[in-house]
Amino acid sequence: MQKPPEPAASQGTHLLWYARGMRNIISLPAFILMSAFVGFAGFARESGIELAHAAFMTATIWALPAQVVLIAGITGGTTLAAVFVSVALSSVRLMPMVTTLIAEIRSEKTRTITLLFLSHFIAVTSWVMASERIHRAPRQFRTTYFAGFAVTLTSLNIAIVVLVYVFATGIPVTVLGALFFLTPIYFLTSLWATARHRLVKIAMIAGLVLGPLFHLVAPEFDLLLAGLFGGVAAFLYDRKFPGDTQGSAT
Repeated sequence: MQKPPEPAASQGTHLLWYARGMRNIISLPAFILMSAFVGFAGFARESGIELAHAAFMTATIWALPAQVVLIAGITGGTTLAAVFVSVALSSVRLMPMVTTLIAEIRSEKTRTITLLFLSHFIAVTSWVMASERIHRAPRQFRTTYFAGFAVTLTSLNIAIVVLVYVFATGIPVTVLGALFFLTPIYFLTSLWATARHRLVKIAMIAGLVLGPLFHLVAPEFDLLLAGLFGGVAAFLYDRKFPGDTQGSAT
């Protein structure tokens, strides 16, 4: 798949491209994620998590599945070490996204501290949005463009968690649960749509099939095992039938 040509480096200023990144907040992926954080705020409140803690974990963890794992560990009486390992493992999935996106947004003059700061905001929604739109920005403005979207998205979701936690006491639990469930559906469809290699889709299908099976056998490790065995199965299939998985995923 050929990448679109990069815009001329002289187009605009850092402030302009930051504003253009912020403008991407008005999009379906951002709205879906914000809706999910409405559900998360209700989940945190019902679980007995204090407002300050719910807002703090949104700002510092910034990965909704990891936040759910943390709250589940707290309410379940799990030891601190076990919760730490669980949250870390749930966030390992973001490492390939960080490495691929950092390569796309950095320029020769980009400072390491800037990349380290922006890597905190790379999650599925920001990665999908950036993968689709980052080539609209000249190379020297890409960190600014990404920061405009990602930092704004994180800040808005912190505000949503605070407002919903404080004021939305009358929202039915079923509605909060439905909003919360929008995120995994969006993640799945987005990753499928943006997959550039059929191997990725094979791995996803294998994980979806193996997930329920491992849940029956080892419910505490079902996601980890499904991801591990699904990825290995896709890798072995690609080694044996390389022609079947070559080319674009479109």
